[in-house]
Amino acid sequence: MSTIELKYGSRSFACPATDARVLTADVPPAGDPGPLIRAALDKPIGSPRLEQIVRPGEKVVIVTSDITRYTGSEIYLPILVERLTAAGVAEADMAIVVALGIHRKQSETEHRKILGPLYGRIAVFDHECDNPAELVYLGDTEGGIPVSVNKRVAEADRVIVTGTAGYHYFAGFGGGRKGLVPGVASRETCMATHFAVFNPPEIGGKSEQARPGILDGNPVHANLLQAARMLEPDFLLNTVLSPHKEILGVYCGELEQAHLAACSQARALYTVPLEEPADLAVVSCGGAPKDINFIQSHKALDYGVGALRDGGTLILLAACPDGFGNPTFFDWFQYQDLDEFEQALRQRYEINGQTAHATLSKARRFRVILVSELGEVETARMGMEKAADLDQALEMAYEKLPPRPRTVVIPDGGTVLPVIRNS
Repeated sequence: MSTIELKYGSRSFACPATDARVLTADVPPAGDPGPLIRAALDKPIGSPRLEQIVRPGEKVVIVTSDITRYTGSEIYLPILVERLTAAGVAEADMAIVVALGIHRKQSETEHRKILGPLYGRIAVFDHECDNPAELVYLGDTEGGIPVSVNKRVAEADRVIVTGTAGYHYFAGFGGGRKGLVPGVASRETCMATHFAVFNPPEIGGKSEQARPGILDGNPVHANLLQAARMLEPDFLLNTVLSPHKEILGVYCGELEQAHLAACSQARALYTVPLEEPADLAVVSCGGAPKDINFIQSHKALDYGVGALRDGGTLILLAACPDGFGNPTFFDWFQYQDLDEFEQALRQRYEINGQTAHATLSKARRFRVILVSELGEVETARMGMEKAADLDQALEMAYEKLPPRPRTVVIPDGGTVLPVIRNS
């Protein structure tokens, strides 16, 4: 019997694959990332070269993602600094701000991983979304969203935003504008921009356009972009990564144009078409850090159910050593009726609550069996069933599935988006 190794945290499970279709991205082999990065910097999209933008004596802030979103930062940040230095910017005039959004602060070890050889050379600061002394108000968007952002970023002479472009479950894609909003925005701004996931009250429910891979007509994307533009970023660098976290593409230039180019490559690489829905999907988030907590792991759940028929079963391998990922997330499961849950969110919106609502919605539409370090009570409250390991999860799944169920296995569920043709 053939098997495939599925990552779970820092280890893996062997999954039977004889009668299953394995859904993976058909990606080219990764080459040396250095030339890719330098070539993208040499030919930015919709923007002058970085060397033509910055001036000696200017304060330059580089915004980069936190440890929950690997981007290749330890590779591209030194090259960015190399370019800035060559343009006459002193290292003492540079700072790196970690775009935490509403996430926790990073440890010294995590800063070292993010900065690579720059650690100790370039000052690094964690964004603080709840600290008024570290925020500045820029004004309201056309839609009336108040935009407050990191003071260090707002007051810099030049702002370079970095990240990686991949699917996002309701903003369409990560990367681009998300490095700034929610990355370095206040909690209030984060919540206000994301609230557009819901339709107006008279319609109810969630916007059909607020889903993975959709940017045109996506109200959340529109809010994020408009708010991010208020920071007037000078330059973008976004990577596109392989499932093994290798750099496959690099896009530099103007905030939106370079991001759209990165999204185009990500869409081409990571959309996997299916002719018919499956009965069972076995999904790994892709291992650490993609399953560092449940909020991050939810991406794999959201994408994975796209391969299933209604009522189908999904096994999710998500270690979650950091638990839920935010102290308020689990509190939202006090609401077990989805209509009441939505009304509570409309009255007091939180991004964590939105993710909790999306989790419970999927757990009610599909059978979800979770293999994680989370407890049985917490798992059940989220609408899912707990299994100790993959073998037990498969036994549980087969008890309620038809003989020889149509099965898909997704080794990197946080990256691959299954799409059923004509669905």
